[in-house]
Amino acid sequence: MVAIGSRESVIQNLEDAGCEIGMIHDFLGCFDKGQQEKQLELLEHQREYLLGRVHTDERRISCLDYLIYQIQGKTTGKKPACKV
Repeated sequence: MVAIGSRESVIQNLEDAGCEIGMIHDFLGCFDKGQQEKQLELLEHQREYLLGRVHTDERRISCLDYLIYQIQGKTTGKKPACKV
């Protein structure tokens, strides 16, 4: 098993990554049992969740950028496809 730091530092890292208490509990349970594959699955799931939020926010920013562009008088004749 690879050492990844103190239990407290692992908890802090998971909290900083936006993990909910249930996920942290599950992760620590796997940590205690040496279930590294399950730990990696939990981390990947959180990563995918966060990345999905990033993509959603990118689409929202694009919609705002389009409206700003229109208000500034630089219309292109194209309509935005702002489906969030």
